[in-house]
Amino acid sequence: MDPEAVRRTLEPTAFAKEIAGSASHLYDTFVLSGVRIDGVEHGRLLCSFVVTPRIASPAGYLLSGVTATLADQLGSGVFLCSGVGTSGVSLELSLSYVDVASIGEEIEVEGKLLRAGKSVGVVSVDFRKKRTGKLIAQARHTKYLAVSSKL
Repeated sequence: MDPEAVRRTLEPTAFAKEIAGSASHLYDTFVLSGVRIDGVEHGRLLCSFVVTPRIASPAGYLLSGVTATLADQLGSGVFLCSGVGTSGVSLELSLSYVDVASIGEEIEVEGKLLRAGKSVGVVSVDFRKKRTGKLIAQARHTKYLAVSSKL
């Protein structure tokens, strides 16, 4: 497990300006920009971010699509920090939204490895309000842990 490799994968790249016209730049700007990696352990990833207007609905709440995208990306990061050797390919991603987060609120995200088998792995990703610890969303991410062909 290399914490710096996880950071490089999840945090926006230094050459983002070079690809400003690409879909990758849009992705970095709207999803991963502002996400801080707070802790990396074997099979566990801690991150945080502040809800800003660019990732909020007109009503001022964190967009559910942003939550789903972060669950996907940070769930992949959990596999990277678990020694599996791959971030895998998504088979299923389910989310339960139980509360809202408003503009200005800081959100803590904790991803945990639940199982990593020979070909399938599962992680959970919890989103909580940092100030109160109240759960706002919970995701379960199942991935196929692709193995390199021996051909």
